[in-house]
Amino acid sequence: MAQNKYETVFIVTPELDEEAAKALSEKFQNQIAENGQIAEVTDWGKRRLAYPINDLEEGYYTLVNYSAPADFVAELERKFKIDENILRFMTVREEE
Repeated sequence: MAQNKYETVFIVTPELDEEAAKALSEKFQNQIAENGQIAEVTDWGKRRLAYPINDLEEGYYTLVNYSAPADFVAELERKFKIDENILRFMTVREEE
């Protein structure tokens, strides 16, 4: 199956402590690694949000560059939507 290159950024709620936020981030990174190939992970740490989300003003940001099949990205985003500790996420397919 063809592998496309993607860039996903997701924001974990600041209501978790730093260890729990890292563990959640690693959980999603492991899911990506099981289904694709991670090129780079950039942990931006706790940052101020551009605008409040659910009355929260900060979040833990993680950026992951990887290659994976297209159907996996849909599954990953479904899991982001289910997890109440993920404030926002965005996946962009990178041009070759």
